[in-house]
Formats: sequence, C-alpha cells, structure tokens
Amino acid sequence: MKLERLISMIYMLLNNEVVSASALADKYGVSQRTIYRDIEAICAAGIPVISYQGANGGYGIIDTYKMDRSLLGSYDVESLVTILSSLSNVFDDEQAMDTVRKLQTIRRDDSEPVLDMDIGSYRGFLPALRTLRTAILERNVVRFEYISWKSEKTIRLVEPASLKYRNGSWYLFGYCRERRGHREFKLSRMSGLEALSERFVRRLDAALEKPEPGLFGAEEGAELRDVVLRFEKEAVPRALDHFGRGDRSLREDGSLTVALKVANPARARWLLRVLLGFGDEVVVEEPPELREALRSTLEKMLRRYS
Repeated sequence: MKLERLISMIYMLLNNEVVSASALADKYGVSQRTIYRDIEAICAAGIPVISYQGANGGYGIIDTYKMDRSLLGSYDVESLVTILSSLSNVFDDEQAMDTVRKLQTIRRDDSEPVLDMDIGSYRGFLPALRTLRTAILERNVVRFEYISWKSEKTIRLVEPASLKYRNGSWYLFGYCRERRGHREFKLSRMSGLEALSERFVRRLDAALEKPEPGLFGAEEGAELRDVVLRFEKEAVPRALDHFGRGDRSLREDGSLTVALKVANPARARWLLRVLLGFGDEVVVEEPPELREALRSTLEKMLRRYS
C-alpha cells in the first residue's frame, strides 16, 4: 500500500544519511518515477527531504529534523495505527501489521485510542478484496460478471489498477477490455470473480480522473442533471444521512433543500427507491422528468394494490 511505503521510506531516510532513488525503487519494487512522486508527497507533508547530486547522490533528511520522536505527534501515530490496523484486518496484511508494531513503539502513552475504523470488512467482500489486491500487485487479468447501472449483465475482463473505498462502498478501478477504457466497478455488483493466469503490462494512459464531489451514479454513458429535493423537518436527519455530499440548505421552517448532480435521474432506480422511502416527507423540485418518473412509479404501485 502507498501509505505503508511512504511511512517506511520516511524511517529509512531518517536512519540513513543518503539513500539513492534506485536503492529505494529496488527495496519497494516500484519504478524510480514512483519514488520521485513519493519524495514529492513526503516533502508536501512538511518533512524536509534534500537531494544530493553526484555518483553517490540520493535523498536524505536534514540533520536538524532528526530529533527523537519529533516526526509524528501522538495524534498522528494513533491515526496511522488505526488506518493500518483496519487495512491489515481487511487484507490480512502482515506487512501493514509490522508497520503498526513499529509505530506503537513511539507512542507517548498507553491511553486508549480516540479513533476506531472499519472500512467495510463486515460486508462479506473479504475474499474478493484479497483476490483483487493480489491481482493488482501481481498484474493478473481478472474476470467477473457485472450488473451495470442499466441492469445489464455482462462478462468483463479487466486489468486491475487500484481499489477505492468511497461512500461506504468498495470499487475496482482498471482497464476494461470490453469497453476499451478505464472504468470503475462497484464490488457489490460483481459476481464470479476470478484472477486469471494471464499477466498484463500496466498502461501508462490510465484515466486517473476522480468523480467530482456531489456526483451520484456517474458511470459510463451517464448524463448528469441537477436535482433539487426538499425534505420536511421530520425527515432532515435521514436526508442528511442519504445525501451528505450534496449542497444542503436548512430553511427557517426547519425543512431542508438538497441540490446534487445525478446521472440520468429519471432512470436512476436507486434514487426513486430512496425517495419512495421518504413517503410524503420529500418533494422533488427539479428536474420535471424526475417528478414524472416518481409519479408514474406511484401510479404503478397503486394499480398493483387496487
């Protein structure tokens, strides 16, 4: 994991006068270009890394910064221990636990941790997560059945690049051979996952763009539309739970207005289900096609019970 590598690199630089980029690349099994990016990230975090030129050149940390236990405060240590412990539980990662044990040696006290984290290990995705992580590290093509947002079932062959945990869900990011481009796949919609023996060379043209904050259901071919919802006062707590990433405005009467962007809102079944769960405590203000889709769904439900 990148975080583990960065922490290990910091300790390596603290314990050595100069370390070459090639030595770091060999130790962590990455390219020198990745090491350069890691060094930039360490510098951005406020750690004064300096570069030495010449045949015996490399990277080091200035001596005045190498003070006992000055690198990380107690809160920093507890935060890193919590994150790495959670990752270790998910991926059964002994290297991450080794880093945790190292960090625990520089704790300033034995007080109870103030943070606790569970990044989705209870959802039953552990076998899939571990299979995907191994496939990413060993660069094996993976195969699985996938249900798209259009409810289409397809067989996908994917060159996995990374795992992402976002909004309480795990996603696989990789190059889809069927779509001939980089895509994100939600693990809850995957089935029959298997790592193939076929190896791949990681593509340099990886589309690393992340979904913009506030976008919901932004998948391939999706049209993004503005959606405005108004929730009655009694429904505000639940509305905040469901739509935490939207632009929220609390009115004087206690009601709540939420503005967000949704992919094809009139055909977004998840959104219709959520809105139906609020009953008469929500009003769709925009767009008109979402209002019509909700009305049509309600009429269909009434006909079934007539």
